[in-house]
Amino acid sequence: MSIVVIGINHRTAPLAVLERLAIAPDDLAKAIGALVSRDNIREAALLATCGRTEVYVVAERFHGAYADVTDFLAGVSSMPVDELQPYLFVQHDDAAAAHLFEVAAGLDSAVLGESEILGQVRHAWRAAHEFGGAKATLDLLFRHALRAGKRARTETSIGRGTASISHAAVEMATERLGSLLGLTVLVVGAGEMGAGVAAALHHGGAGRIFVANRSPARGVELAARVAGTVIGFDQLDHALEQCDVVVSCAGAGAISVTPPLLAARPSGRRLLIVDIAVPRNVDRGVSAVEGVTLLDLEDISRWAERGRAARVAEASQVGDIVAEELDRFLFEATARQAAPLVAQLHDRAERIRSSELSRFSGRLIELAPDQRDTVEALTRSIIAKLLHSPSVRLRHDAGTPQGERNAAAVSDLFDLES
Repeated sequence: MSIVVIGINHRTAPLAVLERLAIAPDDLAKAIGALVSRDNIREAALLATCGRTEVYVVAERFHGAYADVTDFLAGVSSMPVDELQPYLFVQHDDAAAAHLFEVAAGLDSAVLGESEILGQVRHAWRAAHEFGGAKATLDLLFRHALRAGKRARTETSIGRGTASISHAAVEMATERLGSLLGLTVLVVGAGEMGAGVAAALHHGGAGRIFVANRSPARGVELAARVAGTVIGFDQLDHALEQCDVVVSCAGAGAISVTPPLLAARPSGRRLLIVDIAVPRNVDRGVSAVEGVTLLDLEDISRWAERGRAARVAEASQVGDIVAEELDRFLFEATARQAAPLVAQLHDRAERIRSSELSRFSGRLIELAPDQRDTVEALTRSIIAKLLHSPSVRLRHDAGTPQGERNAAAVSDLFDLES
């Protein structure tokens, strides 16, 4: 079996392709179920964020699993497989594990060291658990990935400063405008990213904050936290008349800001719109409206790239942490491979011990109960001590040529099942 990751991210595909592969949270159960129902896939997890859609699977056969996953992704995107393949990346085994660890640590994000990705990796693991995709192998993989991500942020400074897409969007807007002080802003979407945007706008000195969300209760809660005003989507045109900045990050995938909604704005009045949703929420046609500037995730990636140099030293330290956690994962994974053989060895020894005690039961019948207990304890102790060193050696050498030779020898000598 192999661990395989196949997907796209902000490095391999343009935003227009990324948004075609976006998977909404409500669709995760169906998606994971579809993956694990395939013949070549034993376990599956989906990491779906604004900057990536990555499928992690435990594969019975690599080529069969590759075909299954690419077929699944083609179905999600409504793109033919041969049209989609140039944008896909694929890695397996050690490289697949290293990739997930780097993602969790923030090394593979558009904003180096971003903090939001760690929670998204955790959510992907929980969803895979909940919907029947994650078992022993992916559990171990994601547990170590989360540990790498936590260590990266506690043992280095990679997460300081601009460490999320939402904060980067607000900082980019601030740089463009010079200041947010006194400006009227609109946040479309009140999910995790919307909450980050609203908080950053509030701390940046924005004057009035409108919050629009399809779920009124969530919108009210977020507006209260930033001293803002919640509005319905039917009030967007009125809010847009007054706004200087719009940051859109609704998760529904529907277009929420269109040119007609801007019709009532004074001619030429400047408006900066930053669309960080995937799929995008803002109609591309708004960029043709006089005075309107439209930016999206690709603009944020270019803006954030300028700040990467300042974190190169931190990234190097994080790389060392990733390497340490990868070694730990691989050691534990290979040790688990030896576990069935070790269990068979101990079971074989226990059956022999029990059989011999039964054979001599006539001679032991006159022993007192405490003496029988002593014989039981003594024979168990002898078996445990005899098997301790071989068991440790089998676990330690698992996954190496020496380990394979040891396993074959033990199987032959003790007539164990292969």
